[in-house]
Amino acid sequence: MTAVRTGLLAAVLALAAPAAAEVRLVMIEQPGCNWCARWDAEVGDAYALTDEGRAAPLRRVDLRSPLPSDLRFHRPAVFTPTFVLVSDGIEIGRIEGYPGEDFFWPLLANLIDSLPPEQRRETDE
Repeated sequence: MTAVRTGLLAAVLALAAPAAAEVRLVMIEQPGCNWCARWDAEVGDAYALTDEGRAAPLRRVDLRSPLPSDLRFHRPAVFTPTFVLVSDGIEIGRIEGYPGEDFFWPLLANLIDSLPPEQRRETDE
């Protein structure tokens, strides 16, 4: 009987706990974008392997396509690349343009640091 109560209590607590927010970095791009290609060459291959890439996995969206229905931006992207940090699909902040990798990483780290602590993923697992 005690094991059943313990299991039931654990199940109730698991349901009551808020789910972790899904944090993503949305890259708005378009074919022929030289700055997008530069980002791909300088950052793209390594992105998923970094703390930032683990904290905010990359999602690519074409500028000319309709914005997917699960994303809510404060304003439309105008040029490429635009990087939009989202939590559960809602914009937290953005980097417009690609300033080179020396500036990109600190700008992205600042965006991720602006997330409430409960929305940040542990990256040193």
